[in-house]
Amino acid sequence: MGKVLKDWRPEDKQFWQAGGRAVARRNLWISVPALLLAFAIWQVWSVTVVKLPQVGFKYSSNELFWLAALPALSGATLRIFYSFVIPIFGGRKWTTISTASLLIPALGLGFAVQNPDTSYSTMFVLALLCGFGGANFSSSMSNISLFFPKAEKGQAMGVNAGLGNLGVSAVQIAVPLAITTCLFGVLGGEAQTITTPQGSTQVWLQNAGFIWVPFIVLSTLAAWFGMDDIGSLNASLKEQAVIFKRLHNWILCWLYVGTFGSFIGFSAAFPLLITRSFPHVDAIKLAFLGPFVGAVLRVVGGWLSDRMSAAKLTEISYVMMIVGVIGVLVFQPMSGNAGNFVGFFCSFMLLFAFSGIGNGSTYAQAPRIFSLFHRNLHGNVKEAEVHATKESATVLGFMGAIGAYGGFLIPKSFGSSIEATGSASMALWGFIVFYVSCLLINYWFYVRKQSMTRC
Repeated sequence: MGKVLKDWRPEDKQFWQAGGRAVARRNLWISVPALLLAFAIWQVWSVTVVKLPQVGFKYSSNELFWLAALPALSGATLRIFYSFVIPIFGGRKWTTISTASLLIPALGLGFAVQNPDTSYSTMFVLALLCGFGGANFSSSMSNISLFFPKAEKGQAMGVNAGLGNLGVSAVQIAVPLAITTCLFGVLGGEAQTITTPQGSTQVWLQNAGFIWVPFIVLSTLAAWFGMDDIGSLNASLKEQAVIFKRLHNWILCWLYVGTFGSFIGFSAAFPLLITRSFPHVDAIKLAFLGPFVGAVLRVVGGWLSDRMSAAKLTEISYVMMIVGVIGVLVFQPMSGNAGNFVGFFCSFMLLFAFSGIGNGSTYAQAPRIFSLFHRNLHGNVKEAEVHATKESATVLGFMGAIGAYGGFLIPKSFGSSIEATGSASMALWGFIVFYVSCLLINYWFYVRKQSMTRC
């Protein structure tokens, strides 16, 4: 059974080898499925909205983009609060509570989609509640960062976040399959009928929410009985609030909007964007590939960051993301041109790939930056590391909070750009300008040789 760890010294090699690593890994491997489920609930609307018009919901294209974007907006906002909870409540307790909270939007969605007369305001609220899933990322990453030494933080956080991010692909694979069959019998509700030129088919759209319920229950129990609280690293809200005075906190947040914000924003918008740009393509069958590539390569990004300059890896990621956006601009349908789906799709895969690598490298930068910062600030190395560990854990959570706003801004940017101009080009040019700013800021503070926080 999980317990309170009153003595936790991961930087002590003897302590680490004698049992610390085993405890840390146990907590990591319980955290991963909980975070995967959180991402699945967070992104379930990105798949559900595609099917709503087909089962009788009368929503406009812009309203559908809003439903896809709202979970990111609420998730990002809740992440601000979740960033500070681990040192106050403990990782075991909070992971249990936050995982159990996913039952609310999962069950709510399952009941609401069964009636096409359900009001848009109800759907609006349910989409906001899916933000519980997005918020869990900040507390989860903050918690896992406390368990591992600096030499293994990048890989551990890459595994937690990367495999957790697979929840985005999982929802885009599982939901289309789950809604085709009556999984829960009479308890799951009646089928809806979709009529197309090819004929009529029955679906159980409620399974988009219900399918996750048993797994959420199991993950909640695993967290309660298997995880640990680190009692030796408790910190009050006042103590953690010092991060708001740190310039590096705000710089890292800006960079993380570019990497994680892009990953989660494009994940939410990709199915609808494919459907609108290339109506002949079945978006549901292909959309999962982007988030899958990004999630897997986040693990690679974390692994590489333990073996090379994390800041340089972030720099490379931004360059390649700019190339990806240019490719989308070139291959999208525009001005009577039908576009090229293969080029469009491959350009998005490039975007997903390097947003994933950049996610891992940006997160790996934070502990290193705060270690260097506090070593310059304090004469005592041991004291510096204590401050750096506590602050970087909180910063990692806060970065996740601010970065998640990209999950709202990107789908909304596409929706607004299409509504105003009939094309996504205006939004895409805006992304290029933003990535250039990230490229320059990252170089100035963390890549150039003269920087005191070169990492």
